[in-house]
Amino acid sequence: MDMYTNGKWRASRDGKAVEVFNPTTKQVIDTVPFATSEDVQDALQAAQSAKKGWARTPLWKRGETMLRFSELVLQNKERLASLLSQEVGKPILQSESEIESVARLFNSFVGQAKTMYGLNIPLDQQAGVENDIYLTRKEPLGVIVGVVPFNFPAELFSQKVAPAIVTGNVVIIKPANVAPLTILEMTKLLYEAGLPENVLQIITGAGKVVGEMLTQSPLVNAISLTGSTETGIRTAMNAAKNLSRLKLELGGNDPLIVFEDADLELAVEQTVFGRTLMNGQTCCANKRMIVHRSKVNDFTDLLTERLNQIQVGDPLNRGVGMGPLIDEEALRTVHSQVQTTISQGAKVALGAEIVDNTWYLPTVLTHVMPSFEVARDLEIFGPVFPIISFNTDEEAVEIANSSIYGLNASVFTRDINRAMNVSYQIESGIVAVNSTGTYRPDVAFFGGYKMSGLGREGLIGALEEVTQTKSVAIRNCLKLY
Repeated sequence: MDMYTNGKWRASRDGKAVEVFNPTTKQVIDTVPFATSEDVQDALQAAQSAKKGWARTPLWKRGETMLRFSELVLQNKERLASLLSQEVGKPILQSESEIESVARLFNSFVGQAKTMYGLNIPLDQQAGVENDIYLTRKEPLGVIVGVVPFNFPAELFSQKVAPAIVTGNVVIIKPANVAPLTILEMTKLLYEAGLPENVLQIITGAGKVVGEMLTQSPLVNAISLTGSTETGIRTAMNAAKNLSRLKLELGGNDPLIVFEDADLELAVEQTVFGRTLMNGQTCCANKRMIVHRSKVNDFTDLLTERLNQIQVGDPLNRGVGMGPLIDEEALRTVHSQVQTTISQGAKVALGAEIVDNTWYLPTVLTHVMPSFEVARDLEIFGPVFPIISFNTDEEAVEIANSSIYGLNASVFTRDINRAMNVSYQIESGIVAVNSTGTYRPDVAFFGGYKMSGLGREGLIGALEEVTQTKSVAIRNCLKLY
């Protein structure tokens, strides 16, 4: 499948390509271009040429294109969902839900953008300017680069592209090499819906070429990246050279706190849902289960019982609840991290096994101490459930905040006062009470504290990230005072 740059679907200049594998079957699905530095520069120049015309296109017209795209996405839902499951190993029911979120997000951003009103600010409170008129309006930034990871390519494509183009920006997307196909297919649908040439470009290839050039370019006004903290730091250093605006959604080791008065069945249900979503490869998943000492045994028993019921296998089978990790390197990394935690003193209550060099079985680790790496800064990107016990509310908060990360968090309790007090003390972007940390409604100000990132996504937050405020002052046009 070709990439879209400079007004055409094309291969790379030197003809090199990279294979995209199905992580379940290990078979090649397709190939995509391995872009050269010349390809990247062409895309940057094309974006510069396209940005003025798109910025001057009225909002209603931009919105019409996006709404037509949403209809096409729903018409092609089964095809897109099947492709998504094949390239990332996501269970088909989750893939269908993700494709539905694409249509919903594009529709919702159109509606939200219509509420971005300017201000008419009275100046009669300051002597000397009382007869002036002072207006504000929101304007696009220009060229925005989006770096999209493999785990939620369709949804995160939407979270980056929809707010950017509805507000008049042009966008260049760098997808993950292991998961570019659904993004390319959606881009085709956007152009079928009437998107003008080069408003959206997709460049596939090596991060050290494509990513480095895009994030360092003076032709880029803003960068929105979802990825590891290490990549985010590198991107921030590159962006600083041109003061490009940054939105970074990075790593997480999110706490899930279960107090002694919690509904244990609900806590376990939400724990399993959040930690097995996308086969355990979700940034904002609950990755540290912090359970009151009096409930650890009951929680562990219920958790292992529920995990044993999950069918692991081919994600295209509608009965499967967990597919494979994205590749063999991911499998080895997760298994190594589990073995490290065991060597520090953790006990295996379930799992810690690789099956057919494809699937990592749900894994429950008990006797995890707050001093262990996994209880602090070791983010395991797989279906692993380390259980850490605590005695007091203060201790639970201390363990939760002991990480360099602060993306999402969960608190399970029937006591609203405790819920609010603990939520206010936890250092994270979202705290979900009696819910998994993957809780992310479209309106949420999604983003992290500390090393989990900068800026916010969501219907309101994202529109602020991709626009700038212009003030227009008309001097001495009033004769009121």
